[in-house]
Amino acid sequence: MEFADLKEKASKYLPPEKLTLLEEAYNYAAAAHAGQMRKSGEPFIEHPLNVAMTLADLQLDAATLSAALLHDVPEDANISLEQIDKKFGADVAKLVDGVTKLSKLALGPAIEDARRPGGNASLRQAENLRKMLVAMAEDLRVVFIKLADRFHNMRTLQALSPEKRRSIAKETMEIYAPLAHRLGIWELKWQLEDLAFRYLDPRHYRQVANLVDSKLAQRQNYLEHVSAILQGEFEKNGLNVEVSGRPKHLYSIYQKMEKYASQGKQFEDIYDVLALRVLVNDIPDCYHAVGIVHSLWHPIPGAFDDYIANPKPNGYQSLHTAVMSLGTTPLEVQVRTYQMHHIAEYGVAAHWRYKTAGKEDVNFEDRIGWLRQLIEWHRDMRGAEEFLESVKTDIFNDQVFVFTPKGEIKDLAKGATPIDFAYRIHTELGNRCIGAKANGRLVPLDYQLKNGEVVEIVTTKKDRGPSRDWLNVNMGYIKTHHAREKILAWFKKQERTENLDRGRELLEKELKHIGIKTVDRDALAKTFKYENADEFLMAIGYGAVSVHQVSMKLLSQQEQPRVVTPPTQTTKPTSQSSVSVMGTGSLLTNIAKCCNPVPGDDIIGYVTRNRGVTVHRQDCHNILHEEERERLVSVDWGMPKEELYPASIRIQAWDRVGLVRDVSTVVAEEKISILSMTVTENDDKTTTLAMTTQIKSLSQLTRLMAKLEGIRGIISINRVGADGSRSG
Repeated sequence: MEFADLKEKASKYLPPEKLTLLEEAYNYAAAAHAGQMRKSGEPFIEHPLNVAMTLADLQLDAATLSAALLHDVPEDANISLEQIDKKFGADVAKLVDGVTKLSKLALGPAIEDARRPGGNASLRQAENLRKMLVAMAEDLRVVFIKLADRFHNMRTLQALSPEKRRSIAKETMEIYAPLAHRLGIWELKWQLEDLAFRYLDPRHYRQVANLVDSKLAQRQNYLEHVSAILQGEFEKNGLNVEVSGRPKHLYSIYQKMEKYASQGKQFEDIYDVLALRVLVNDIPDCYHAVGIVHSLWHPIPGAFDDYIANPKPNGYQSLHTAVMSLGTTPLEVQVRTYQMHHIAEYGVAAHWRYKTAGKEDVNFEDRIGWLRQLIEWHRDMRGAEEFLESVKTDIFNDQVFVFTPKGEIKDLAKGATPIDFAYRIHTELGNRCIGAKANGRLVPLDYQLKNGEVVEIVTTKKDRGPSRDWLNVNMGYIKTHHAREKILAWFKKQERTENLDRGRELLEKELKHIGIKTVDRDALAKTFKYENADEFLMAIGYGAVSVHQVSMKLLSQQEQPRVVTPPTQTTKPTSQSSVSVMGTGSLLTNIAKCCNPVPGDDIIGYVTRNRGVTVHRQDCHNILHEEERERLVSVDWGMPKEELYPASIRIQAWDRVGLVRDVSTVVAEEKISILSMTVTENDDKTTTLAMTTQIKSLSQLTRLMAKLEGIRGIISINRVGADGSRSG
């Protein structure tokens, strides 16, 4: 690429005196980088030149383009910011300084020009994402340069090692592409996604690319045909429009294919692979154009979206519809004005086009309101990694848009609940929340909000605070990290003794669930990075650590089962099941029906006289009282297989109508089969449910028992053996 190409593109929207600044910046950068080469083998100046060209596509101002050309000069040529300030002015120097500070520690793993590799990559990524977002609040142009910088690095990623390529691509998919999306820069967003997709999943990337290429000519002919028909219809109605085919990028098609495959549909059924874009002069023409499309071809029910009346938070506006064109072929049509199209392609970057033209984009602050909110949130976060998690879950996930009773639109992560909404509005509203309404009807607090709903929070006047159940990930009360942080903060303020006692009680109950009698609490605390057992138990008490996390950690540590009796032989055999037997010859294995062990349990084998090895839990009543200890052999679960194991549970609950239905519903939601169930009514107005289920692993059983505990009226849940003995 030559500077003449950049100059020609910039000359279409910049005045001549600004082009002079641009040329001076290029000459300065070229001299500073003289003799330097990139790992791809090209002269280093190619990189800043390509970054500036990408920003010229966004029609950014001369200061931003100049800073893009100079952004690597301080670090790579040992030139001070004072020198840049003196030659190019304070605005350019400030932007170069902002980009330089972000580049000193690359986001995540070291990219090809990073100067400080190593260290905690996750923490480094989190800290620098925080810096980037704070820099955005001060001057968004710094992040435009950073996005363009990442875009060109992704285009030349082939020069790096496979490990670095994948690491950088993963970060691009998780951070940079979503950031471009939230800023509304569609042109960069889809290209970053496709480039990352290529390195993260090359097999599916080639599959989608081949599918698209194989039908390219056919699709182009079809789009030309329907475009001509539609253009003629618009002309008949006196509407001046511009009709063009809209490209669909590969990662988006792959996501659609995955979604449609789960519904038994094929690639040909994806209606928005074939798409047209219609550009008109004003808003009334948008609605007029959609009316013409619907009168010409039959609209697909439920496929019309009005983003003009209800713009997305990043400023995107358009009308989307889908029709069955020419009889049986699905076709998506997007209709928008020319100005809407420019904002759709370049997002908040378009703000600078109007600013430099002497106009002010009055909606600009609204479009980055989510960013201002985020900067406020990060002050409450305990550390950089929590902040990163909050950004990924609350900002970069798919969104749902709902309204307050006053008509204000709020965007939340997809799957958000009324509790998430309440904490988004105000911490105190969340703490006092006792119910919610969506579109005027009462909904449960674990209800997943839907686009367009008006949400109203019902509160109590008492200072009761949130429920601990809201922190239980298995119960689905909250989705966003922001709400979780606010709830945790409330519980942290409660009495130390209360949290300590509750944490101890929850841990003891969970240990019984998973059949572990004793555990070194200080050692366990250290695995969760707490100084001592008390601090750890308090964290469980106020919800910072869930008992499910504890059980998963304990189970993962038990890779080798404890041996009750040393093996009496030394021959290592093979096993014909998912249980491997050590210390004996090749024998078949059977699961003992007295204790029903499942993968994850500590197990031991008993050599029978004619049925091979029977596998028991190590705490099984029959094993503990076995007299012929020489028949016991060491066994392991071996390689995991998709097998089902019976597991019996005894539930004690207050008797009420609907109890059995609620229990059955929870089991069904976990996709677990019930082999048998007996219900016994007791004299003390309680009910005992004895249930045998089919499960795949101990972790699945633990998750089920945690969810069953959340059912109203449950007193206790225990796993039992076939002989009725409780575990633990």
